[in-house]
Amino acid sequence: MTAQTDTPGSVTAVYQVTGMSCGHCEGSVSAEISELAGVTSVKAVAATGEVTVVSEAPLDEAAVRAAVDEAGFELAGRA
Repeated sequence: MTAQTDTPGSVTAVYQVTGMSCGHCEGSVSAEISELAGVTSVKAVAATGEVTVVSEAPLDEAAVRAAVDEAGFELAGRA
């Protein structure tokens, strides 16, 4: 899925993250990605491995990867 504009000034991207297995995992990934500049919303779902990120502008995938790594998981790429 490519980034899509939801509302003016808002971009949604869905990433695939491997290794998440519980609510704590979801919280860790969400917390790290939430710290990225411009991020307005993060929803991680361990069951699917999908992380939906809403931001003010498209995010640098390297920054998202670093945040996911910091949480102790691996970014597989865009979902």
